[in-house]
Amino acid sequence: MVEVWNHAGVADSDGAPRTRAVLMVDLKNDPAVIEAYRRHHRQVWPEVTASLQRAGILRMDIYILDRRLVMVVETDGRDFQHCFTAHAASHPRVAEWEGLMHSMQEPAPGSRQATWWERMEPVFELEAVPQAAGRSAG
Repeated sequence: MVEVWNHAGVADSDGAPRTRAVLMVDLKNDPAVIEAYRRHHRQVWPEVTASLQRAGILRMDIYILDRRLVMVVETDGRDFQHCFTAHAASHPRVAEWEGLMHSMQEPAPGSRQATWWERMEPVFELEAVPQAAGRSAG
């Protein structure tokens, strides 16, 4: 799959619209909580992954450093908040999962409000530019 980044979002190689957001939140400062979060994400409940996909989430990656979580989420063109709202309301098991995850988290320092996952502000973007056929770099 080839993706093209632009400031409005991402487009798949077939031109289908996509949006990308980068979000952050902190886990509570407790080694047992951090390990529980990692353990749960090694075996995400099938109702959760199916719901995310039905809600328009095409790709989701979560990274951890110490207790800081960073999520990169791509949607089918809809705003990520719309997708997450649909996801959270989709099934009792999903609501249970989201409540469990929320109980392990707290807003990161610098969050503008007491939000769960705070959207990060982009400060730099590098986009590869295809070279013309027959031309070499350098």
